[in-house]
Amino acid sequence: MQGFLGEYEVAMDAKGRFLVPSGFRKQLPDGEGGQFVINRGMEACLNLYTISEWDKLTGKLSRLNDFNPKVQLLKRLMLNGASVLELDSAGRLLLPKALQQHASLQKELVFSANINKVEIWDKDSYYQHLKANSLDLGKLSAEVFGNEFIDPFQ
Repeated sequence: MQGFLGEYEVAMDAKGRFLVPSGFRKQLPDGEGGQFVINRGMEACLNLYTISEWDKLTGKLSRLNDFNPKVQLLKRLMLNGASVLELDSAGRLLLPKALQQHASLQKELVFSANINKVEIWDKDSYYQHLKANSLDLGKLSAEVFGNEFIDPFQ
């Protein structure tokens, strides 16, 4: 498989725990189901990585020029607050309070696969974000892909 797929609605309990969807767990590479790294997302969400994907990301970050103030800021925003999470015996992850606050997470969450990571959103924020941006999908695709995009269904 090329990456993670799926969108799952999950509930977070009062302690900040939620059950990792079984549909997602089935997609995990062998040996990568127990530990994850979570950090702040680029938007009002959290990013959840397998350990191997996190290692790839931090490897790229470590090769950037530390004398560039923008690199320092990027590293600070991406790495500060990042935490290692472990599945408990019930298949749940416990989200750190500071990260819950960053993403304004309430009880209802969306666990949304995004190729090499998962985004964790507050349910209402997620659907508002999709609604606000989905009408521009064609324009966005053209801007991002330019002439490189070939519709596989043509």
